[in-house]
Amino acid sequence: MTLEFDTRFDPAYAQAVTVAPDVQRITARNPSPFTFHGTNSYLVGRDTLAVIDPGPDDDQHLETLLAAIGGRPVSHIFVSHTHRDHSPLAAKLKQRTGAPVLAEGPHRPARRLRIGEINPLDASADLGFVPDVALADGSLTHGNGWTMRTVLTPGHTANHAAFALEGTGILFSADHVMAWATSIVAPPDGAMADYMQSLDRLIERDDRLLLPGHGGPVSKPRSFMRALKAHRKMREGAILERIADGDRTIKDMVAAIYCDTDPRLHGAAGLSVLAHLEDLVARGLVATEGDAAIDGIFTPAG
Repeated sequence: MTLEFDTRFDPAYAQAVTVAPDVQRITARNPSPFTFHGTNSYLVGRDTLAVIDPGPDDDQHLETLLAAIGGRPVSHIFVSHTHRDHSPLAAKLKQRTGAPVLAEGPHRPARRLRIGEINPLDASADLGFVPDVALADGSLTHGNGWTMRTVLTPGHTANHAAFALEGTGILFSADHVMAWATSIVAPPDGAMADYMQSLDRLIERDDRLLLPGHGGPVSKPRSFMRALKAHRKMREGAILERIADGDRTIKDMVAAIYCDTDPRLHGAAGLSVLAHLEDLVARGLVATEGDAAIDGIFTPAG
């Protein structure tokens, strides 16, 4: 099963693009190797709106959102997770609209930091974010003409959530599943075991369209996510092969496995390899000297 990414995407900056009935996408102008063309914010509804993922703390993007809202009431602001390209603008949007902010919870690591460990991802986290309403898995939020179901999908972050627009087959998948690239799973913010369990959960659903946090839609969710799962298992297999062939450090594994990847992404690739290794150590397939760490030494188990 081959994973084929779709990088065709027009961000249409400063415009609201209709992507489904009563759903508009507005892409922030914050392109990078990690955000593709930028963060997608979504407006849901017709007369009274919900906003999903307001985006980075960018006044230009705020004004674009407000122009698209066009004076209509905003009843809810949903936040999928607390990376700085998704959540910070929620506070200013709340000030301008009066709408409460809903999310799984504040930012937190997927596991405790080890002794002497420094979280390299703190700079990308919105550590001051606190939602007005904490969303439980499966909870229903009712708006004017729409109902949103929270589907918790930890993995990319511990507090990552997707949002299903009930009765439409549409799932706002944020950074968990994207058409243009794989999601970054980077400890200690994220955990590979959590990510794979969340992916299995979404595969079991019957969504017909995924609207992600970056890039264009996923129009055949089940087959794409099955290929995404196979890709992750293939990456796991490649790591096991490198260890069997004598690689002992993440740096050596990244150099071999990601030799065709943009070098600017090798740091993120190293964290992704670490996420796989933490899972492999937990499953007893790989041994490490002490706790798994970015500079650890890894060997075949047994």
